[in-house]
Amino acid sequence: MRSRFTLLFLLAAISLMPLSIFAQTGNKLPKINIKEYRLKNGLRVVFHQDKSTPVVAVNVWYHVGSKNEAPGRTGFAHLFEHMMFQGSKNYGDGYLGAMDEAGANVNGTTNEDRTYYYEVVPSNFLERALYLEADRMGGLLDAMSQEKLDNQRDVVKNERRQRVDNQPYGTEGEKIGAIMYPKGHPYNWSVIGSMEDLGAASLDDIKSFFRTYYVPNNAVLVLAGSFDEAQAKTWIKKYFGPIAKGADVSRPTPAQPALDKEVRVVVEDAVPLSRISMVWHSVPQFAGDEAALDILGNILSSGRGSRLQSNLVYGKEIAQNIFANNGTNEIAGVFQVTALAKQGKSLDDIEKEVNIELERIKKDPPTADEMTRALNGIESQTIFRLQTVLGKGGQLSNFVGYRGKPDYFQEDLDRYRKVTAADVQRVAAKYLTANRLVMSYVPRKGAGPAGNPNANKPTSTEKKKKDDALLAKQKAALPKPGPNPSIALPAIEKTKLSNGLNVWIVKQNELPIVSMNLVLNTGGTLDPADKSGVSSFTANMLNQGTKTRSANDIANQLQSIGASVGAQAGWDSTNVSMQSLTKDLDQALGIYADVVVNPTFPNAEFESNRRRLLGQLFQRKSNPTAVSDVVYNKVLYGDQPYGRQLSGDEKSVKAFTRDDLANFYAKNYGPSGNTLIVVGDVETKTLMPKLEKAFEAWKSGGSAAMAKPDSNMMGKPGVYLVDKPGAAQSSVSIGQVGVDRANPDYYAVQVMNAILGGGGGARLFMNLREDKGYTYGAYSRFTYRRGAGPFAASAEVQTGSTKESIVEFMKELNGIRGSIPVSNDELETNKQSLIRRFPSGFETVGQISGQLANLVVYGLSDAYFNEYIPNVNAVTVQDVNRVANKYLDPTKMAIVIVGDRKVIEPGLKELGYPLYDPRC
Repeated sequence: MRSRFTLLFLLAAISLMPLSIFAQTGNKLPKINIKEYRLKNGLRVVFHQDKSTPVVAVNVWYHVGSKNEAPGRTGFAHLFEHMMFQGSKNYGDGYLGAMDEAGANVNGTTNEDRTYYYEVVPSNFLERALYLEADRMGGLLDAMSQEKLDNQRDVVKNERRQRVDNQPYGTEGEKIGAIMYPKGHPYNWSVIGSMEDLGAASLDDIKSFFRTYYVPNNAVLVLAGSFDEAQAKTWIKKYFGPIAKGADVSRPTPAQPALDKEVRVVVEDAVPLSRISMVWHSVPQFAGDEAALDILGNILSSGRGSRLQSNLVYGKEIAQNIFANNGTNEIAGVFQVTALAKQGKSLDDIEKEVNIELERIKKDPPTADEMTRALNGIESQTIFRLQTVLGKGGQLSNFVGYRGKPDYFQEDLDRYRKVTAADVQRVAAKYLTANRLVMSYVPRKGAGPAGNPNANKPTSTEKKKKDDALLAKQKAALPKPGPNPSIALPAIEKTKLSNGLNVWIVKQNELPIVSMNLVLNTGGTLDPADKSGVSSFTANMLNQGTKTRSANDIANQLQSIGASVGAQAGWDSTNVSMQSLTKDLDQALGIYADVVVNPTFPNAEFESNRRRLLGQLFQRKSNPTAVSDVVYNKVLYGDQPYGRQLSGDEKSVKAFTRDDLANFYAKNYGPSGNTLIVVGDVETKTLMPKLEKAFEAWKSGGSAAMAKPDSNMMGKPGVYLVDKPGAAQSSVSIGQVGVDRANPDYYAVQVMNAILGGGGGARLFMNLREDKGYTYGAYSRFTYRRGAGPFAASAEVQTGSTKESIVEFMKELNGIRGSIPVSNDELETNKQSLIRRFPSGFETVGQISGQLANLVVYGLSDAYFNEYIPNVNAVTVQDVNRVANKYLDPTKMAIVIVGDRKVIEPGLKELGYPLYDPRC
């Protein structure tokens, strides 16, 4: 049966018309269409047309990073990543608010060498994106204030606490940089910089840095996606053309750093397991030996058949995980091997085995098979990254910024194809010498340091009242979006194999990629109460051995063609997925079907995987967010299925056996009633006989019926406090049991949550981050399942502001119920944001497959995609108020906090909530 659903209102995802984005010949990469020119002020502009989806990525790349700072003035580049979202001359109310209406995917990133801003917008919002990017390039300083600077310094401090101070091993990167690069070298300090430096910086210091580096002649503008070139050129000239050219930017050119001996450092920290890193100086990016060093890292640690993994992780089982990576930057690089020890295993033994493998590769060059696996993996990943306009835009920006030419894709890949086994052997001997850094992280003895409740209070800066009239005028002056595009969604061809397996096929021939996703009607809700995790472990064991292939065979054969096969169990379904280049589809399909049809669950692999899982569960205990998730679900659901861990807990994982997995597979895996989704570069006529043959031996049954699980709120309202002594932040989750996917209020709930906490322009984010400076980010989410999934409003907040954060969360949760009324403008902005964001969910073959999987799992009709926009548009203010009052009741919510009890408990008691120990 062939079904087609068409969306003529706004958007879609994939055109069925033949595309001319790429031209492919022989073994060459797909050729990307590129046009380039330069404005008189020095701004380089690059265009790449991709009409497959009505979206366009706007990328602005500045050649400035932390290496352009100076000792005593660090962290400026990263701070500007934040400041650039705070408003500019012609729109002073913040960049995120101006882009919310577009449903844009907006962000910025900073590293040692560059700062990169992007927005993926519907094509009809391109002019607005260009207007705002130009305004912050040319007019940021006009809107900069001490208040904004102080606020964003607090946000950066929160980011550091969340990503560095409150994470196990979080300080490793900056410690490595401080040793590998001498004082004064541009890579000696971390990208986030010194909090003392940021605190001491004046407004004039910050402005001077901006005037030097954020100029058009130090930037690259890339448009990738669906747009009219002539119109885009007109807008670029109009908005970017008047910006004055800056002075030429000087580039630091320090001498290449070198260690003249081995340096050994031991760090005692709040970590669950010991970890060792061995670090050597290597080469800058794009240097002659970079490709060979990258391949060396791949051969050492990519895949279970790699030398380090096969020895330390799967052989001797002394490492929980291990990786080798050649990390290069513009002016220098390091090669790093890092291994996490298994419980009770010695770092000395790990170091010894790593040394043995390094000496072996210096003595014995890689085999032909190892070289093939590495090179084919690099080629396939290069093509996979071309699926999104953002991915292509980012690559084009880097190539222009670092290499001076956008069309570098083929040349870049050819660097790797020219590498020989002898080259890999040579660079191993040349760079991996005795002069290295060996850094060990070991668990700290005793409790962590006590927190200081006043050490991380937000900066107290008097906030100026906004000029609402001016902001309204600026908003009215924003470029208006053009007409909404009208495009058809792809056709789904539905058919069935002779064994009863449903097959859905979507043809997508833009790139030579094929994705398959087997959606099985089985998942975590079917786990026995005393053996939670059986469904997840069964899925994870599918590729650990079949009747004719060992786990190593499967891994190596897939890696040799750059393909992947994996399985994951969720609560409502299990997905077994495969991705391959078209030219390797036959071989990939053979392995994929073998994994699905003929798993044997070998006992040795079962025990080995169980030990690794137990190690992961132990490791999670030190991650505040992971601990919070476990406690939160247990509080909400108790002993009901959703109250358990999908992966199982230590007790259940130790309890189930290899036979439990085999029995679960026999009972719940089968073709009948299940669905295989195929998306990509295929033809039905040739594909179907291949599928028939591949799955012909899969005859028995199908999945058991999945009943809707009990999902009632079990926890009492109040605060559940998990003690983490010395925590730099408190991990906060507030909420209750939410709604199921079939709920008729689904669309109204989506809009309501978008207003409350769905993104960077939502109420929670604007309050707790942008206004109060308590956190790096605050959000809310309804998780939809067959049963009622959880609702949670959450954030990682400053320890000293935990009580105040709870107050603000409750203010917003009550506000959305009516005490802070939802305006018509707020409603319309968030509805349009959801609508205009929709097309970006259909860019890649994997995304399309995932969208279709939701139709299968939740029994949605083919018309769902066609109905999404009118249903969202139909939501009213009254609907938002109704569902907020129906599904959100702060008086019944559980508040789970993981933090330093000694510091935060007194303030929490002042709030008057019942206080519980979740261990009870």
